[in-house]
Amino acid sequence: MTVELRHYRDVEEIRQTLVNIHVEVRQHDFGLVGDFYSADRFNERLSGHSSASGWEAIVGYATGEPVGFAYCTPLGPNTRWWTAMTTPLPEGYTDEDGTRTLALNEIVVRRAWRGTGVAHQMHEDLLKGRSEQRVTLLVNPKAGDGKVQAVYERWGYEKIGEQQPFADSPVFAAMMRSLP
Repeated sequence: MTVELRHYRDVEEIRQTLVNIHVEVRQHDFGLVGDFYSADRFNERLSGHSSASGWEAIVGYATGEPVGFAYCTPLGPNTRWWTAMTTPLPEGYTDEDGTRTLALNEIVVRRAWRGTGVAHQMHEDLLKGRSEQRVTLLVNPKAGDGKVQAVYERWGYEKIGEQQPFADSPVFAAMMRSLP
């Protein structure tokens, strides 16, 4: 089945769709519980991310139904992205100006569409034509018993360290990949 990819720059057009998919996948499918994974907290993070200049989302649709989403935000000069690193990085590595690094904040695919390549399709389409030099993401290394991190590694990402951005969040593997 064909997946139609639609790009968005106005979160209000798709906010409820993103929240609904997040809850379905993170809470119901994966059983992730706690305040960090609640709809309210995700919605707060979504508001923060989408308020940044350059925010962009992509939603995949099949037969009119959303199958998943991904969104990204360029890291500006006052970003807090790197402040939660538990692993020191080389001098200058975290210097941001809004054009150097793109943060892939979320990529979520509904159960029926996992393993079909739709996540990679959304990922590549979202990054296509971006002007940033590199893209970073955070992944829970325990997700799928390490299989999720392995997928990102196959997509060209390398682990650069670890961070815990919120007191109630997991410790994530921080990963980086160059953009063409």
